[in-house]
Order: sequence, then structure tokens, then C-alpha cells
Amino acid sequence: MLNKDSLAVTLDAINESHFSGKPVKNSESEKLSTWIASRQGLKGAYAGMFAPTERDYRDGIRLFTGERITSGAATGHILGEEACRALILLDSPDENVKRSLTRASEGMISVLKNHESGGYTVGMFCCGTCTTAMWRHLNAGGLYNQEPLLRGGMRALKAHRDDNGRWKRFPFWHTSLVLSEMDTSIAKPELEYIAPAIEKSVKYLRKDNPYTPRRIKIAETLLGKI
Repeated sequence: MLNKDSLAVTLDAINESHFSGKPVKNSESEKLSTWIASRQGLKGAYAGMFAPTERDYRDGIRLFTGERITSGAATGHILGEEACRALILLDSPDENVKRSLTRASEGMISVLKNHESGGYTVGMFCCGTCTTAMWRHLNAGGLYNQEPLLRGGMRALKAHRDDNGRWKRFPFWHTSLVLSEMDTSIAKPELEYIAPAIEKSVKYLRKDNPYTPRRIKIAETLLGKI
């Protein structure tokens, strides 16, 4: 699972393991945690989180649901949030790993608080894609004020509806993934809004798309929460 050439590939493997209900084995978990932790605060790390590799910055990355990201700033931010989330899921007992996660979290929390004091919308961060990455981190129990930030995010998401079952600025499938992971009491209005579009979209998924199985499972989980 560990790919030292790419933080994105390594995180995707961890995410797939948890998504499919197959927790990472302890021996592998410690290797992954230690390597991810070693990237905290390195050159290219966003807000002191975990640095993507040269390959990640050079080639761009894909979200867990397949959307492609080519912006360097978005790559740094998204992988930083995902790396924090991965360490929360892996739950290593190693004190060095815990300290690296604390430092990374403090760096991102500082940025969020600056945004809030600057008048930015609570629960939003930069673009829609960066915001959904932050919501995944919050869903896992990371950062701070998880429920107020997620509720603020849902109000902002509602304001971005396009009235066709989707949203402006927000990636359809990655946002659907986040909603499927979120507490239903917070996400219910957006779950109900997107349900018809999800049912329709599943019918047109291409069998040769490697992300189709994930999208089908996301749809099933999301529809099951309504």
C-alpha cells in the first residue's frame, strides 16, 4: 500500500481499504503512519500539514471519486487534509505520529480561524473541491468545531444548488461521497436534494471507468440514508 513516490497513491490505497470495509493490517498501518508523519511540514506542505511528493505536484492527482486536480495549491491542500484524515483512521499509538498530526492540525486550524475572522463563510474554504476535502477531515473528527463547521458548510452548499440536483462549484461525486459519510441529521436536506440526480447518474456510469464501483457504492450508501 505504501508508495513513497506518491502521497496521493498511498492515501488512495488507505481510503480504499476503509471504504471497502477492510481495515489496514497493524503491521502495514504502522509503516503507513510513520511515512505519512515524516512528511509533516516538509517543503510543499500546505499550512504545515503533510507534503505531497514531487510526482504528485508534477502529474496532478485524482480525488477518491475520480475528479482530476491539476492546481498545485489544491493538490497541497487536499492531500494535506486527506493525510490528516488517514492518520486519524489509522490511529497509530506512536507518539511521534500523534505529534505530527497535532502540528498539522494546528496549522490548518490557524488558517481556518484567520478565514473566519476575515469574514469568509463558515464551513467553506477556497473552492468547492478544497471545501469537500476539509469536510471529509471534519467528518473523521479532525480539526475543531466539527458540527458547527459542517452545518455552516451545508448552508453554503444549499446556496450553491443549481436546481438540477447538482451544485455550482462543487464536484458532484466527491460531494456525494462526503454527504454519504456525514451524520444524517446534518446532511439530510442535501441528501434529499441530490437523491434524484444520483439515481439518474448511476444509470449512465461507464463500465470501463475504474471509479464506477466506488461511485455505485457511494450512491447506494447515500440513498440508504434518506
